[in-house]
Amino acid sequence: MTWFTGLLVYGMIWMVVLLTVLPWGVHRAEDPEPGHEPGAPEKPMMWRKVLATTIIAAVIWAGVYVVIDQGWIVFREYTPLGTSAPK
Repeated sequence: MTWFTGLLVYGMIWMVVLLTVLPWGVHRAEDPEPGHEPGAPEKPMMWRKVLATTIIAAVIWAGVYVVIDQGWIVFREYTPLGTSAPK
């Protein structure tokens, strides 16, 4: 895996993890001010969620890197039609 591919994979993992972390600890405002969305979180704590996302994504990315680097899953072995590629 090149550094660019690793960065792209980390970015995709980071976005998926962020979407799973966003609902953590969300509490709706009891009496929202006029004009505010009633379903908006009272305290979104985004910096905590970004930090948690970064740490969780790094752990998942490390696992993905080990699996790809060790050759347990090889993506270049097969053609799009499912037949073995010539070696």
